[in-house]
Amino acid sequence: MKLKYLRTLLSPQDGAAKVTCMAWSQNNAKFAVCTVDRVVLLYDEHGERRDKFSTKPIDMKYGRKSYIVKGMAFSPDSTKIAIGQTDNIIYVYKIGEDWGDKKVICNKFIQTSAVTCLQWPAEYIIVFGLAEGKVRLANTKTNKSSTIYGPESYVVSLTTNCSGKGILSGHADGTIVRYFFDDEGSGESQGKLVNHPCPPYALAWTTNSIVAAGCDRKIVAYGKEGHVLQTFDYSRDPQEHEFTTAVASPGGQSVVLGSYDRLRVFNWRPHRSIWEEAEPKEIANLYTITALAWKRDGSRLCVGTLCGGVELFDCYLRRIIYKNKFELTYVGPSQVIVKNLSSGTRVVLKSHYGYEVEEVKILGKERYLVARTSDTLLLGDLNTNRLSEIAWQGSGGNEKYFFENENVCMIFNAGELTLVEYGNNDTLGSVRTEFMNPHLISVRINERCQRGTEDNKKLAYLIDFKTIAIVDLIGGYNIGTVSHESHVDWLELNETGHRLLFRDRKLCLHLYDIESCSKTMILNFCSYVQWVPGSDVLVAQNRNSLCVWYNIEAPETVTMFTIRGDIIGLERGGGKTEVMVMEGVTTVAYTLDEGLIEFGTAIDDGNYIRCFCALGQVAKARFLHETNEIADRVSREYGGEGTDFYQVRARLAMLEKNYKLAEMIFLEQNAVEEAMGMYQELHRWEECIAVAEAKGHPALEKLRRSYYQWLMDTQQEERAGELQESQGDGLAAISLYLKAGLPAKAARLVLTREELLANTELVEDITAALIKGELYERAGDLFEKIHNPQKALECYRKGNAFMKAVELARLAFPVEVVKLEEAWGDHLVQQKQLDAAINHYIEARCSIKAIEAALGARQWKKAIYILDLQDQNTASKYYPLVAQHYASLQEYEIAEELYTKGDRTKDAIDMYTQAGRWEQAHKLAMKCMRPEDVSVLYITQAQEMEKQGKYREAERLYVTVEEPDLAIIMYKKHKLYDDVIRLVGKHHPDLLSDTHLHLGKELEAEGRLQEAEYHYLKAQEWKATVNMYRASGLWEEAYRVARTQGGANAQKHVAYLWAKSLGGEAAVRLLNKLGLLEAAVDHAADNRSFEFAFELSRLALKHKTPEVHLKYAMFLEDEGKFEEAEAEFIRAGKPKEAVLMFVHNQDWEAAQRVAEAHDPDSVAEVLVGQARGALEEKDFQKAEGLLLRAQRPGLALNYYKEAGLWSDALRICKDYVPSQLEALQEEYEREATKKGARGVEGLVEQARHWEQAGEYSHAVDCYLKVRDSGNSGLAEKCWMKAAELSIKFLPPQRSMEVVLAVGPQLIGIGKHSAAAELYLNLDLVKEAIDAFIEGEEWNKAKRVAKELDPRYEDYVDQHYKEFLKNQGKVDSLVGVDVIAALDLYVEQGQWDKCIETATKQNYKILHKYVALYATHLIREGNSAQALVLYVQHGAPANPQNFNIYKRIFTDMVSSPGTNCAEAYHSWADLRDVLFNLCENLVKSSEANSPAHEEFKTMLLVAHYYATRSAAQSVKQLETVAARLSVSLLRHTQLLPVDKAFYEAGIAAKAVGWENMALIFLNRFLDLTDAIEEGTLDGLDHSDFQDTDIPFEVPLPAKQHVPEAEREEVRDWVLTVSMDQRLEQVLPRDERGAYEASLVAASTGIQALPCLITGYPILRNKIEFKRPGKAANKDNWNKFLMAIKTSHSPVCQDVLKFISQWCGGLPSTSFSFQ
Repeated sequence: MKLKYLRTLLSPQDGAAKVTCMAWSQNNAKFAVCTVDRVVLLYDEHGERRDKFSTKPIDMKYGRKSYIVKGMAFSPDSTKIAIGQTDNIIYVYKIGEDWGDKKVICNKFIQTSAVTCLQWPAEYIIVFGLAEGKVRLANTKTNKSSTIYGPESYVVSLTTNCSGKGILSGHADGTIVRYFFDDEGSGESQGKLVNHPCPPYALAWTTNSIVAAGCDRKIVAYGKEGHVLQTFDYSRDPQEHEFTTAVASPGGQSVVLGSYDRLRVFNWRPHRSIWEEAEPKEIANLYTITALAWKRDGSRLCVGTLCGGVELFDCYLRRIIYKNKFELTYVGPSQVIVKNLSSGTRVVLKSHYGYEVEEVKILGKERYLVARTSDTLLLGDLNTNRLSEIAWQGSGGNEKYFFENENVCMIFNAGELTLVEYGNNDTLGSVRTEFMNPHLISVRINERCQRGTEDNKKLAYLIDFKTIAIVDLIGGYNIGTVSHESHVDWLELNETGHRLLFRDRKLCLHLYDIESCSKTMILNFCSYVQWVPGSDVLVAQNRNSLCVWYNIEAPETVTMFTIRGDIIGLERGGGKTEVMVMEGVTTVAYTLDEGLIEFGTAIDDGNYIRCFCALGQVAKARFLHETNEIADRVSREYGGEGTDFYQVRARLAMLEKNYKLAEMIFLEQNAVEEAMGMYQELHRWEECIAVAEAKGHPALEKLRRSYYQWLMDTQQEERAGELQESQGDGLAAISLYLKAGLPAKAARLVLTREELLANTELVEDITAALIKGELYERAGDLFEKIHNPQKALECYRKGNAFMKAVELARLAFPVEVVKLEEAWGDHLVQQKQLDAAINHYIEARCSIKAIEAALGARQWKKAIYILDLQDQNTASKYYPLVAQHYASLQEYEIAEELYTKGDRTKDAIDMYTQAGRWEQAHKLAMKCMRPEDVSVLYITQAQEMEKQGKYREAERLYVTVEEPDLAIIMYKKHKLYDDVIRLVGKHHPDLLSDTHLHLGKELEAEGRLQEAEYHYLKAQEWKATVNMYRASGLWEEAYRVARTQGGANAQKHVAYLWAKSLGGEAAVRLLNKLGLLEAAVDHAADNRSFEFAFELSRLALKHKTPEVHLKYAMFLEDEGKFEEAEAEFIRAGKPKEAVLMFVHNQDWEAAQRVAEAHDPDSVAEVLVGQARGALEEKDFQKAEGLLLRAQRPGLALNYYKEAGLWSDALRICKDYVPSQLEALQEEYEREATKKGARGVEGLVEQARHWEQAGEYSHAVDCYLKVRDSGNSGLAEKCWMKAAELSIKFLPPQRSMEVVLAVGPQLIGIGKHSAAAELYLNLDLVKEAIDAFIEGEEWNKAKRVAKELDPRYEDYVDQHYKEFLKNQGKVDSLVGVDVIAALDLYVEQGQWDKCIETATKQNYKILHKYVALYATHLIREGNSAQALVLYVQHGAPANPQNFNIYKRIFTDMVSSPGTNCAEAYHSWADLRDVLFNLCENLVKSSEANSPAHEEFKTMLLVAHYYATRSAAQSVKQLETVAARLSVSLLRHTQLLPVDKAFYEAGIAAKAVGWENMALIFLNRFLDLTDAIEEGTLDGLDHSDFQDTDIPFEVPLPAKQHVPEAEREEVRDWVLTVSMDQRLEQVLPRDERGAYEASLVAASTGIQALPCLITGYPILRNKIEFKRPGKAANKDNWNKFLMAIKTSHSPVCQDVLKFISQWCGGLPSTSFSFQ
């Protein structure tokens, strides 16, 4: 606690002028000082002196200075002051609430000794101490005092505890005594507590201890039960004097003790449970401190001194200026004063439990106070000064507060809603709900008091999107649950809590009556709804209508006005209620009927006087008010219920107009005068006179005279006349009747009295009056009575009294009877009495009028009777009218007869047609119409019937005129296919089948499959039915039809197709069920569905597998896929077939391979077949070798013989079949003799002979003469023989010539190897190499060059490269020249091969070609594939690659469709590549360069995108995804700015952050306009001031969001802007900065972004091993929990990446699954 000197309130005097006592009022507004001169000075809270008054002695005879004031205290209501004096008295002065009010003594308490000290702890209770040692209590209500206790030792000090429920007294003998009025459950003891070493003049009772001090200069702190806690000993301090007074702070946590020139301050430390002394306040020349007073709010301390000075000190622990609008002064650990700097109003915030106030916030438009302690939450309304303290366990500060209701604070925390009523220290209620929108919660707290209801506290809230719960907060129970079929988006209880109003997403408005549990839908398309304040009147908007329900009890009764805008609010005040409507740019007020509003509210509240006032019935209201006053007066005077008093009951009966009951009540009490007075007051004289007569009242005659006079005065001549008539005065009565304008009454009276009829003048006056009043009949009666028939007849006629006129005319004027009858008929017609008029017209012989009257009166038979008597011309006009009546009665024969009589035969035909009597109609038509006219008539009529939907009738018409085709067309048009078939079958049986087929197709197209089936089957087209069901996936139906209609094969085929559509085990189960499994396998194989056949056989028929393999092999053989066929033949166990296949295709090598491996018996056949092929090519040597291998020398012998190669034949015979040699020689001799030696064979034969003879040169010449004439093999052999002989036997020169001659010839026939071998025999290395090169035998050429002459190696390689390049054989070129091969791949566009080959080379080569490929892909617009390339091969830190990486990043962030969960892997790839790049950059020379920093930013952006996609896949991470979209806005220098703002706005809108959504989408629309205009210069950046969202961003070259989405955004922004319910301000956090901004604008401090959300981390930071990487703990835990609950692999991948990026996770409790 700090004490700061403020000012001097009262200047000290030069001598002793002790301030005896001081006191602050409970309301902190007044401060009182009493000095030694016994005058009380009054100051205001600012220390300005405002008033004073003098005290008085107990008796003036002792003089004004006979006492001093020892004690003074304010009353709890601050309007009174108690003064305790040493002259044995206590005075209580009423000082009033305002300054200057008259000061009067309202209580005095005389005592037996001097009053030494005084306290006023509670209302009516003053506690004081006496010099005789007693502590007494004075009750200001009873004006009596009593002793509490009396230790019999002078009371030196008296104090109370903080609550005022206990007192503590200090006595001169050192005793300290404690007493409780209420121990508040503490259980602390009462009575003598401590025996202090000296008189405890300085005594204070704090929250945790009792502090006492006195003349021994020691301060002792005692515990709650009197044990010593601490002692502060100043007895050795020569500067210290005795302690004279002490005071505890209102919060009880600080104590100030006064001594000489010094104030000692002690503060309680709750954590250590000890008192600590603060720096003492030493003031020179202050002298002894005699009085201390602490202001109740703890902010001021007043010090009174021995010299009469009063000093004012400011007390505080610390002081804070909050938002430049409020000053928070901590006057104690548990007490804070909140001062509004603009208005100067103050609120004292105090913890009743003494807990330390940790944090104070002012929220809710700066009206509501929220503060925390360790265990409680303090809430308050600054406007009404209502404060609450509730128990509240810390929840990490995650609570959300809503202050929309003025009476209740709504606290939302961890899915639980808690309600706290301001001014109440208990929670009002608590419920579980996830919906914290104030529009989805409604609380009503005693907002409108109703009769019979004291406390009314109700809550309505959402349990889920479609369920509303209503809770009685007083009882804590559920009083209603409303289940709805659609999402509820708004709800509100009425002020009395009896009705609930709610609106759903479909804009339907519903009313729910809680008592009857009934729900009513009262409005569609409701865009605005509100209860009128202070009533149950409802206002809503439906499109362009303003709807008002003045009586919500009848929701169907609604008053509607047309408006031209949207309702923006309601204003009620000044006796009127107005609905404010925004029409264009102007606001128009529509005024509601305030009378109806007031009336309905008064009815609901049971305040009937207000009802009458609202209806303008002031008299009833006054009458009811007077009745209530009578009841209240009786209740006060006699007790009980005043409503039982007879006057009250009578007046209530009068109010209900039940005057007889009121009279009975009065007469029961013998209150005759009151009963008569009631009737007189109501001017009900007859009842009054009747009461007087019944009770024999003496004033009866006077009453009657008064009644007659009153009737005359009020011009009630009729009543006066009746009164005179009843008294027998006829003339007077008639006079009054005539005066009253009632001649009929006068005439009645005259007609009853003969003496009056004789008075001619009187009768004339009456008749004149009757005629004047048009009472002709009564006048006629009077004229007839006085025998004047002429005037009587005139009057009867004028008065339409025709009966009396006719009777009179028959007697007096017979000629007039006919005219009178006609006039009578006309009159009756005018009176709509047509049936009565008929006979009068007949009597008057008016036939036409009689007919029309009969028709009008519906007297049809009478009309026919009259018509039959008329001529044809007259009657024909009326017959059809009568006929129509009989037609309506279905009496068609009579109607036909009448139509015929009226010459309207066509109408008769129409009648029959409409009645469906086609035969009669046709019969009648044929009589009187041409057939073609009949046909046109019937077709036209049928078309009308068709339009009316009467198809059967139309059909009958068509058929009647023999046009059934039109009926068929009609039925077909209306899709009545059964009728189509019926008619086709009846009229065109030959077309029935085609019709069925056509209808089946139409029904199939319409999806009416069963009907289509019926028609297909009728058309004998069961296959169409099966195909239809197959196409619709209805296989069971298809199978059923195939089984019943198509026979066994069709059934099997459909079953097969069905099974094939199912596949797998399901197919097997189906085929087994149908018994068609084996057949299905065969069918599948036969139809070349081998995969299905294999699947079926594998699953269920393994023995069929070889058969399927065999069929598959045959199919492959037919397709030319011999290698695959070979494998299938072998799997089928038929290798022989594979051998035959290869033999057939002369693939001998393969045939031999298969035969050797799988069918050794076939090897010989293969060799023989191969030999035949060699023979066909004249390759006898090969054929010979093959046949010998096949052990068939005989065949070789025969082939040689057939070819004429006898020498070979002889050789074979000699070597292998010597037994046949002799015979063969004979045969050869015979053949040679026949042919002679000719041709090539001759040359060869001759050469052999020379060779055998040793003439090698000649032999060589002969061999060289052989030329290739179709038998290259023979020529080659001869040339090779020549070369061989020359090398072996001829000189080198000659052999060189022969080889050089033979070599080119061998090369010419493609025998390069043979030529090269010859060259090598003579060491012709280059020629051999050229031969190999020309024969493309490069390996041999290389080997020769390497082994024989290395000089030629480069020569071979050069030729080889040129060859490979020319041939395009890059694969081979790789082994020779990789770079050339790679360049060739690039030229050919074989990028995959290029990269695959480069992968096997070094890293540098690889990334050269990866970069080339990536550049190519980017140019092709395929950046995604380029990204995959770097994912596979890594991203090296080559500066020349940087543009590629940037381009991939730019294309990726600009591409559409990436804002979804499915895009995760693309973003993860981008993130991983950039991470790899950044890791490589760290190790390179580019580390920490600008490029490195830019790529780090790109990595962060890619991480945000990837994490966002991951979060979008998990519902509970919706807000994380939204926050990431918002965080990305700070990087719009790298991203397409329009796309970024669009995604952020849509994400914010999706999670209900409508303020942010509005701002971002507004910005998005501005950006789209700027893109269209081509410049960003016109953008308004005011919404993003003091944020880290950049203004200078690149202008996108195109729109990144499609037009349709842009229009949706435009519509939404316009709607929300017009609604004006959203404030266009970005949300702020505790820094006062935009909540997503890393930089706080006020301080410039930059926070770290959260790895999970991108939002700044302000608290609960989790740090990772890598510096600069951190996460918000709540977001991190939420992410981990989402992974554990959803097992999302993408979220796990994010976590895995964070682990790599940040050097591990903070906890090892999570593993990657």
